[in-house]
Amino acid sequence: MDLKSNEPFWLIKNGLLQSYPSLREDISCDVLVVGSGITGSLIAHQCIADGYDTVVIDKREIVNGSSSATTSMLQYEIDVPLFELKGMIGEEAAQECYKACGESILNLQEIAKKINSKAGFKRKKSLYYASRMADVPGLKKEFEARKEAGFKVKWLDEEEINKQYEIFQCHGGILSDLGGSVDAFYLAHELLQYNVKKGLRVYDNNELIKVTSKRGFELAEMETGCHIKAKKIIYCVGFESATMIPEKFVDLLSTYAIVSEVDHTLNKAYKDLLIWNTSDPYLYMRTTDDDRFLIGGEDEEFHDPIKRDEVIEKKSDKLYKSFKKIFVGREFYPDFRWAGTFGSTKDGLPYIGEHPKFKNSYFVLGFGGNGITFSVTGMEMVSDWMKGKEHPLSTYFAFGR
Repeated sequence: MDLKSNEPFWLIKNGLLQSYPSLREDISCDVLVVGSGITGSLIAHQCIADGYDTVVIDKREIVNGSSSATTSMLQYEIDVPLFELKGMIGEEAAQECYKACGESILNLQEIAKKINSKAGFKRKKSLYYASRMADVPGLKKEFEARKEAGFKVKWLDEEEINKQYEIFQCHGGILSDLGGSVDAFYLAHELLQYNVKKGLRVYDNNELIKVTSKRGFELAEMETGCHIKAKKIIYCVGFESATMIPEKFVDLLSTYAIVSEVDHTLNKAYKDLLIWNTSDPYLYMRTTDDDRFLIGGEDEEFHDPIKRDEVIEKKSDKLYKSFKKIFVGREFYPDFRWAGTFGSTKDGLPYIGEHPKFKNSYFVLGFGGNGITFSVTGMEMVSDWMKGKEHPLSTYFAFGR
């Protein structure tokens, strides 16, 4: 499955950061991580920290899947509003899921600091605004739910948003203190390189063909004919898991994004803010670490890569027009445009845990707009699983829930 298209900005911006060999011999390890994107690199980072002999494989070039197309907005907000999630899984559980995403942003900040990252991690505020008057009552419910959960939030009316941020076509919104952004493509490469120095082994262009359960280990066969003998396998394969797992558990969607030319004036105005709205599908906006402006959205059901890519130009035009309506009087000069595929779940939560069809295996599948923050939570969950411990969120992220 092709997960990106039409020159994703991060791939062009960063180029080929690192090259890894393909596997040409049989090897063994404690943990085999399948998938080298931001999720796989974070999980490998945790496994190495916990002292496990770890191997990462990917069927593509390293970090060349969906992590090269992500818009990398770091939010504690889940795609399903907190007040709605409370009705689905209970108040305490819903609050814990939201708080876990908030803690993940802070944890990722510490990880970036520890590895001396140059991936542009930046803490930002987050503005979630009503794009229609009809959305205001629901957004005010969400504001109260977040405030009750202990999040630092402030309600801004239309006039305050216009004055503070020069954003129009809004009818009030929630301003949160906790948010961030990062170049996930660059960070994933940094994490892998950091851990290679600590013993991590990484192999690209190695497609996993099949896994056979043996007594005490799993035997993974590569397309090259080589084998990896692993005590545990952790699948960090994102949306491609839909082709592995028999039951339907995720809806695949196509999303579109455009990035402006370098614009110091625009960047200065919005460099400390994430912006998204209540449109369906919603729009999301942020600046980049090299002074560009990114706007994404126009999501639709994914059919196949060809059909997705055929409408990139049309979707890009719509995003541009949305920018002009929202930021009246500001210029936007498009420089990059692309499409990506992502997954959406019924409750906005990830799937992190074991699946009965896969022995000695664990899945870390961060879906929706919180893929990166869910993956950081997955680090802790993987660490507990490897030690035979049950994580408090396991029930809510489990398959079959």
